[in-house]
Amino acid sequence: MAILANKVAIITGGSTGIGYAAATLFAKEGAAVVVAARRQKELNDLADSINASGGQALALAGDVGDEAFAKALVETALTHFGGLDIAFNNAAILGAMGPVPEMSQSEWNHVIQTNLTSAFLAAKYQLPAMAARKGGSLIFTSTFVGYTAGMPGMAAYAASKAGLVGLTQVLASEHGPQNIRVNALLPGGTDTPAGREFANTPETLAFVQNLHALKRMATPDEIAQSALYLASDASSFTTGSAMLVDGGVSINRV
Repeated sequence: MAILANKVAIITGGSTGIGYAAATLFAKEGAAVVVAARRQKELNDLADSINASGGQALALAGDVGDEAFAKALVETALTHFGGLDIAFNNAAILGAMGPVPEMSQSEWNHVIQTNLTSAFLAAKYQLPAMAARKGGSLIFTSTFVGYTAGMPGMAAYAASKAGLVGLTQVLASEHGPQNIRVNALLPGGTDTPAGREFANTPETLAFVQNLHALKRMATPDEIAQSALYLASDASSFTTGSAMLVDGGVSINRV
């Protein structure tokens, strides 16, 4: 039997990269998925692909930093699929890059709103829906940046992603008695549009690859496999964790 059979999942950042790979994989493993991102056409293409392959998917476009959208995603899962068991809150932006003295408050706020406040809003509506199902798995995509390494020019991104680890720990403590597991997934460098936005020259790409013990970047499918572990009952005793899936970037010094 598929390991997510009869489960319902919300996946944000689903139009590309890790979110796209996770939506495809979760659906293949039996979950009905509600996929979210800003771009409706790309989401529709993803949902159509999943449905054509025998899965179940619905697409809803919007801004994850908008509370009404966070609520609408959960309502869509409840109305169309009958409940919510899994949420992979993966949407994020790199945002403004550069030294803090040169960063505007609006640039800072935009990153925090998109990457961290969105997680609060997601959890606000996802947790009660999971409690109604007597359990669930809530996953946030964080990063090694700001957790095991400081990368110059990435203050807003690092702060927002490190904040997700703290949020994960508190929510895991609060909702463990309801059989709701909450974990943060911390990828290393991944070959996504956002990853290529940072590693945008051959020299930068080679530098980023060399940071990893494996001397390469991850594929989105590799990170999706780790998200699947956290979503599934295979991780039934895993909660409150900051799970590194970083190709050894956190321990590599050569």
